[in-house]
Amino acid sequence: MDQQKLRTLVFEKTGVRIDIDDPIFALVALNEAVLAEAVERHVELLDDATADLADQVQALQESGHLSHAAVVRPAALLAPVPPTPPLQEKRLIAIAGGAALLCAFVVLAGQALLFRPAPGAAPLIAAKELTPEQSAALRHGEKLATVVSKLDAKTRAAIAAEMQKP
Repeated sequence: MDQQKLRTLVFEKTGVRIDIDDPIFALVALNEAVLAEAVERHVELLDDATADLADQVQALQESGHLSHAAVVRPAALLAPVPPTPPLQEKRLIAIAGGAALLCAFVVLAGQALLFRPAPGAAPLIAAKELTPEQSAALRHGEKLATVVSKLDAKTRAAIAAEMQKP
């Protein structure tokens, strides 16, 4: 993860500048770790499914239902195309292809159900500039706070009690 590249990308797309020490990079690292773990699990599942499929093909070959010539080997890829297989072998190939598609669908559907994308960032609302009346009211309030802090404790308590009333 190149943090400078991410900073530049965020700035180009949103106009928001982020610092290298920004906590958002921790979230990016966490996201990468979760994604890596999910990919690792899916690779393991696909490896297991491939091994099971290879075992089934081996069992079919040993039982005589599938000839050794029907299984494509890397060296056979360079050889001329063999004649079309009999109907039973075509059916087995179709079943194996369907099983592979079904496994891929189950894996993708599981990922879609289990891994929801993070919610989008909350929209940033830029504060509008204060009106002159609001600025004057703030200055007046600050002067009152200064004056009240100079009063004796009994008077300050009475003022605080009055301010608590609706």
